[in-house]
Parts: sequence; structure tokens; C-alpha cells
Amino acid sequence: MAAYNKFNSFVEALAEKVHNLGADTLKVVLTNSAPVAGNTQLSNITQIANGNGYTTGGATVTVSASSQTSGTYKLVGSLVSPTWTASGTLGPFQYAVLYNDTATNDELIGWWDYGSPVSLTSGDTFTITLDGTNGILQIV
Repeated sequence: MAAYNKFNSFVEALAEKVHNLGADTLKVVLTNSAPVAGNTQLSNITQIANGNGYTTGGATVTVSASSQTSGTYKLVGSLVSPTWTASGTLGPFQYAVLYNDTATNDELIGWWDYGSPVSLTSGDTFTITLDGTNGILQIV
């Protein structure tokens, strides 16, 4: 399973009403350039090339639940996870970056590191498996 990391600016943006995680459009983009915690918006990320099954701007995440229990907020993605199907060579990429497409500056939320570069050949698919139990993220 890929390691999830949050961008530092996400905490401030959340506190200052930039994000409405239960209602905003969240997307995931693919990159082969390592994100850093200090990145703040999508323009800081170098996405892989458009084409061969990838569209610049990424894939939409379907939020199936956004709620809190006993003071812990959990954002859960549906079983329809972001998926790409290669129609040629797609990649390489090592990181999947979650961002808020509704926010004015496409503010960043977090990223997953897959540990090594991934390349797809025509017909291959890549799916980001969103944790249906623990959620995409939790805020305690």
C-alpha cells in the first residue's frame, strides 16, 4: 500500500475555510517528480504528459462519506476509485497527488508515494485504492 503524506498548507487552508471536503470536487493527478510538504497548489506539481490515457488535471475522486464520530472527522472515497487505462505508454509516475479542484488555487491536500516509478503499456490500468474503512484522511 502506498504511503499517504499531507501537504503542510492543507492544515491552514482547512482552518481558513478553503476546503469543504464533503462538497468540493477533489481530484488526483499523477507525477514522477517528488512532491514536498511545502507545496501549496496544483501549479507546484509537474504532472505527467497529457495523453495515452491520462488527462491533465487528473481524475475525480467520488466522496461517499464525510462525517465525524466522537470528534474524529473521516473523509471516505467510494468504491469507484480514480483509475487510468493506458492507450499507449503511460508514465512513468511514482506519486499520486490529491487536490481540491473547487478551491480558487487548486489547493493541495496530500499525496501517495508508490515507492518506485510505475509505467503502463497499452491496455494496462492503474487504480488508486481508497481506504473504505479508515478513509482517505482522518482529522483528529
